[in-house]
Amino acid sequence: IDRVETTGQTWLALTVGCARCHDHKYDPITQKEFYQLFGFFNSIDESGVLDSVAGKSRGGNSRPMLAVPTPEQEKEQAKLEAALKTAEQKVAASQKELPKMQGEWEAKFRADLQKQTEAWQPLAPSEVKSEGGATFTKKDDGSWLAGGKNPAHDTYTISAPMAAGQLTGLLIEVLPDESLPNQSLGRNANGNFVLTGVEAEITAAALPQELAVEFAKAQSDYEQTGYEVKFIVEDKPKKGKDAKLKKGWAIDGNDPTKRVPRKAMFVANTPVTVPPNATLVVRLKHEAINNHNIGRFRLATTSMPPATVKLNGGKIPEAIRVALNTEAAKRKPAQNAELAKFYRDNNDNPSKQAESALAAAKKKLDEFTAGFDTTMVMKELPQPREAFILKRGEYDKKGDKVERGLPAALPPLPKGAPMNRLGLAQWLVSPENPLTARVWVNRAWEKFFGMGLVRNTENLGSQSEWPSNPELLDWLATEFVRLKWDMKAMQKEMVMSATYRQASKVTPQLLERDPENRLLARGPRFRLPAELIRDQALAASGLLVEKLGGPSVKPYMPPAIWDETSVYGDMRGYKADAGDGLYRRTLYTVWKRTAAPPSMLMFDAPSRELCTVKRSRTNTPLQALSLLNEVTYVEAARVLAQRMISEGGATPDQRIAWAFRRVTARQPATDEINVLTAGFTKRLAKYQVDADAAKALISLGSTKPNDKLAAPELAAYTMTANVLLNLDEVVTRE
Repeated sequence: IDRVETTGQTWLALTVGCARCHDHKYDPITQKEFYQLFGFFNSIDESGVLDSVAGKSRGGNSRPMLAVPTPEQEKEQAKLEAALKTAEQKVAASQKELPKMQGEWEAKFRADLQKQTEAWQPLAPSEVKSEGGATFTKKDDGSWLAGGKNPAHDTYTISAPMAAGQLTGLLIEVLPDESLPNQSLGRNANGNFVLTGVEAEITAAALPQELAVEFAKAQSDYEQTGYEVKFIVEDKPKKGKDAKLKKGWAIDGNDPTKRVPRKAMFVANTPVTVPPNATLVVRLKHEAINNHNIGRFRLATTSMPPATVKLNGGKIPEAIRVALNTEAAKRKPAQNAELAKFYRDNNDNPSKQAESALAAAKKKLDEFTAGFDTTMVMKELPQPREAFILKRGEYDKKGDKVERGLPAALPPLPKGAPMNRLGLAQWLVSPENPLTARVWVNRAWEKFFGMGLVRNTENLGSQSEWPSNPELLDWLATEFVRLKWDMKAMQKEMVMSATYRQASKVTPQLLERDPENRLLARGPRFRLPAELIRDQALAASGLLVEKLGGPSVKPYMPPAIWDETSVYGDMRGYKADAGDGLYRRTLYTVWKRTAAPPSMLMFDAPSRELCTVKRSRTNTPLQALSLLNEVTYVEAARVLAQRMISEGGATPDQRIAWAFRRVTARQPATDEINVLTAGFTKRLAKYQVDADAAKALISLGSTKPNDKLAAPELAAYTMTANVLLNLDEVVTRE
């Protein structure tokens, strides 16, 4: 409903909102026609509330959104999309090879299952070393007992020969021993240990370099609360000086009931192929708490498929065994599908590698595009919502169902236009539409001349004032259409006219003939809007950053300005930007509806709670106080003062005249220079006596004052520049 009223105001300049509860009293718009217009907007895919997920990641925008990448981002996106397409092609190609590779695997896997007796095969290390200086004794059960020095932190390096085949997991058994504290499992005084890292790699002459084994899963038969084995896999330490992990696997060694053997297994995502004559090197790291090192341990490995590996062994699902032992030609479709899935999931095959590469390419593209700037848009639902007349405008009192349609008093949709928002847009800018072009040129005229050809620019309905020059309004409207709705061209037409270039000087004769200047017997004179006053001060000083586009910025605001009105919002604790964000055009200022920036409200900027076509225009003492004291204007005056000294000439008269012409676009009269120079001299004398006041003045703002200039002189010129920026003809369209 808000969009119907906004459309009526901004495009048609009609008070269509009056028809929401009953037929329009003045304009020919019925209540039914109001809800037919509503039907165009009733099927928009949005909730009307802030999308918190999108708000955190996409600059505060809510869905639906349209990404607006930069040209450089578009080039990179094209590269990533090409890489994704290549990855998809590789997946398709690898799928064709799967049946052949699966057949070869089945024969080998079937033979392995017949030979295999135990899932975990004991590892027989040829060497066990301690980085911290401990010694190791091999026990009869194949375990190794640490003795001698117990350093604060230690790493055990175990080297063992490996037979050719596959490696999918590593089992660590930690055993109690009478020689350990509390006859427990660890070397600490209470018998505990903290294992923080497990690394494994395969070396062989056939390998160009060490082959790291990446463990993806960790599980233990017991773990101390807060010291879980998963930390070893999930929270791998980063390389560098902060590489030590603070937590790992521990077993409550000081509890006598825990003095029993404990197990932990580490399983890889996919099997690792082990070449002939290979060596497995395992490193057990203890880097969390001093002296918490494992006392006695034993290692085992497995080649079972990762999905089947269990802490106490492993078992191939019976359905897989049955399928393997059934001839391929006699298998049921379900058996073939289950066997194919088992093969893909548990073997490092080209298809799985291609699928991983595809997932990585897609993730990279998604992460890259997530960083694009976005703009909120409207989007149609797949299935349009039904629209109804609301009796007396009450939301819970539905009347007759209505279809999308236009007011009968206005022209129909253009030929071939669809009955949706696209068609509505085409209708709004159709040359046959009598309102849109007139509405826009009338508003543009108001911006340049202070008053529209139709005085009430927000209402061109039957209750509006008659145009002061109907022929001119008609010509401007048709010219706008002829120029194909080129706003820039129309504005150029207006400002280059002899009417716009008139002086605002008034004579008794002109005042008598045209007291309100409705016939534009003289140039218009009115105060600039809030945004232009600030932009003009920044531009005159040279502070204005003219960059186009980008996210909202946070210029200077009073302390805690939105703390009370943003209890649940993201504007609490407002902090102004540093650098360019302070000096962007006011158009980019972050704006909180219902609580707009006070310096803007002071100059009659709307709160943006509702569509505001026509602004009020007031003149109050608060406006003058703001221009004299607000940090933006004082800083702009100081920067302008620095330019007066460096660019304006050698004497105060020359410098003041230079600045005067810069802010007013004319040369000052002699009496104006005399007044300004006298004021400068008086202020200079004051600041030469009160150096602290001078420093306080020129220190306002984020930019630093020129330290090569004397503070009293710069302060005096700053106050003079402040006067110039406050001149009536500077803040007024003359």
